[in-house]
Amino acid sequence: MCKYFAVKTRITIIFCILLACNGCAPRYETIGGYAQGGTYTVRYNAAGVTVPREQVGAAIEDILCAIDTTLSGYNRKSLLSRRNAGESVPLNDMFRDIEAISERYRELTGGAFDAAAGPLFDIWGFGFTADSLPSEAAIRQAMERCRRREVLNFNAIAQGYSCDVVARYLHSIGVKDMLVDIGEIYCEGCNPSGQGWSIGIDTPEDGNNTPGARLSGIWHSDGGAHGIVTSGNYRKYYIKDGHKYAHTIDPRTGRPVEHDLLSATVVAPTATDADALATYFMVIGAGPAKEWVSSHEGIEACLITSGGIWKSEGFGD
Repeated sequence: MCKYFAVKTRITIIFCILLACNGCAPRYETIGGYAQGGTYTVRYNAAGVTVPREQVGAAIEDILCAIDTTLSGYNRKSLLSRRNAGESVPLNDMFRDIEAISERYRELTGGAFDAAAGPLFDIWGFGFTADSLPSEAAIRQAMERCRRREVLNFNAIAQGYSCDVVARYLHSIGVKDMLVDIGEIYCEGCNPSGQGWSIGIDTPEDGNNTPGARLSGIWHSDGGAHGIVTSGNYRKYYIKDGHKYAHTIDPRTGRPVEHDLLSATVVAPTATDADALATYFMVIGAGPAKEWVSSHEGIEACLITSGGIWKSEGFGD
């Protein structure tokens, strides 16, 4: 199994597992392992699925390995790393797909979401280097590199995208009830109790580094297809000269954001969409994020600020 990948500072969403079973003879299987700097878990109802569990597990491992060797900025032999190093490499369908999705979100967000913002994360010490507190000249230089699309970094959507790719495979073998957790989550259908999946939202406070230890709410699925992703600042930051620098960088200014939004949990039709929007909301802050959610159907959100919690009408508990 390929294990290299960017270790994203994302809130790990935990889910509640109910143990009773009902319905039409469900037979849930669990597959897990290591990927993308952490662990992954896939739970699915194997009733009616003719592909053996071992074969399903091997296929998922192959998918995650292909994602790593294509999109990881920490795997120096990946297509992304080689492209960023200036090599002339043929890009595969997966690379072109996620690049197109990233570009669509860059246009949709007016540049607040930008996969070419890697040089900014590097100079602020949140990317592939350990620099921090850059000079104005360094910021200008990094922003120029962003405009030239020199270095791409798909960390903001790669885990959500991975969930969707695994889910598509499960669909292809006849799975209808599933939960795919690769740091971000895609869920569909029912859990072993015959109910929609339940996802807990970690409380975004300094020191809460244990997923599920303290929760600020629970989202309950209606059984439909949903991606659910949380992005936050409270687990990756540094303090310099008494000032706290969060890892969310606004590509439009070249600087870390300074609003009071601590975490954004987004529910969308796909995990890729939820991942991109959670990142976008962490850039623009709570006020604009509320307006965006209120004006877009099919998107729900839970926004936690230093002053309280806001949930969209359809979010739930």
